[in-house]
Amino acid sequence: VQLQAFGGGLVQPGGSLRLSCTASGRPFSSYAMGWFRQAPGKEREFVAAITASGASTAYADSVKGRFTISRDNVKNTVYLQMNSLKPEDTAVYYCASKLTRTAVPITRAPGYRFWGQGTLVTVSS
Repeated sequence: VQLQAFGGGLVQPGGSLRLSCTASGRPFSSYAMGWFRQAPGKEREFVAAITASGASTAYADSVKGRFTISRDNVKNTVYLQMNSLKPEDTAVYYCASKLTRTAVPITRAPGYRFWGQGTLVTVSS
């Protein structure tokens, strides 16, 4: 499975961005997906996750109510809609996947096998 994340950029505080991550390879609908981020000088942290079916999602407390993860299993794409962005959201955002149909979203990085290359989000005025 190859993952490609895109949609990052420069946005002002309070603005919005939508990240996309497309996957190639085996049936996308069998993969749990997640988004993580890494800010300069910090460890990679969990942002959001969605099960293979799309029925369940999970979010980090820092993004709850502002970010929404979704997926389109026809387009082999997972999205991260980010609203009300803050400077502390500045980071490289990575998508990740794992072949599993678990009903519980995977929120830990070691739980994922495949990773995309990352896309930079900068929130600044």
